[in-house]
Amino acid sequence: MVRIGELAQRVQVSIKAIRYYEQLGLVTPLRRPNGYRRYDESHVRLVEEIRELAANGIPPSRARPFIECLGAGHAHSDDCVPSLVAYRDSIAELDRMIASLTARRDLLIRRLHRGAARSSAKENAMTDYTALPADLPAPEDDGAADHLAGMSLPALVLSASNGQDIDLSALAPGRTIIYCYPLSGRPGTDLPEGWDTIPGARGCTAEACGFRDHFADLRQVGVSQVFGLSSQDAEYQGELVERLHLPFPMLSDPGFAMADALRLPTFEAPGHDRLYSRLTLVISNGRIEHVFYPVFPPNTHAQQVLDWLTRSTNVG
Repeated sequence: MVRIGELAQRVQVSIKAIRYYEQLGLVTPLRRPNGYRRYDESHVRLVEEIRELAANGIPPSRARPFIECLGAGHAHSDDCVPSLVAYRDSIAELDRMIASLTARRDLLIRRLHRGAARSSAKENAMTDYTALPADLPAPEDDGAADHLAGMSLPALVLSASNGQDIDLSALAPGRTIIYCYPLSGRPGTDLPEGWDTIPGARGCTAEACGFRDHFADLRQVGVSQVFGLSSQDAEYQGELVERLHLPFPMLSDPGFAMADALRLPTFEAPGHDRLYSRLTLVISNGRIEHVFYPVFPPNTHAQQVLDWLTRSTNVG
């Protein structure tokens, strides 16, 4: 025989829970002459059963058929038909809850998609990086790329947005286009302060879209590969490729390894100690065949590259 506190400790329930079971008529304690509650092993079994039922989703308020089944001498609380009926009732209630929750979830998903579509439309209207200001300042030729023509590309491996590592000294046969750019805009991310006033800064997304739209034409004039390159990380580049549906990968050079190896022009901007200046390399047989610098306007630059390649191919 044990007291209520000892029973609670043994079965790992609270004293308040045991008294609640008594109120429901599930557990009836023995009483000593002085009125104190006493419990034996049968009470332990009952409280354990109530606790297990609750853990499986059947609350004490619905545990009576199971307790009565044990009280009738059965080895298991669900050996009796009323217990099975209680199972079925609980399952049916769960089915109703699942159906209600599923309907609520579907409603929230629909509202989420509608809201996201409206938000995206507003955001895109506010951050249309493909449209360039009419007064965009043009960069000047400072001679920072005059030394590049004829140089060999370094044995340098850069991460691409498609998960591959690209060795610049082992590019595919044929001509390769690598256009370097400072920083692509991203919906929800602010560009550096005064970005539009920096000559040659604005237009990275428009330039990427130009190479996307002229990609097939570039392939027809002998270009085997096109890469965009900036100091943004591979994850950032991957988002750009997916969002703009680019048919070519972007290279990531956060350490400016290519800039240092080839002495490429760079510049500073608010929040950025160093960014690539806009520049395009035409590479053939591992050497730089032609350099476009400065690049302006960026939204028509792919057509400029295509025109040069067409003339070069016809002359050849």
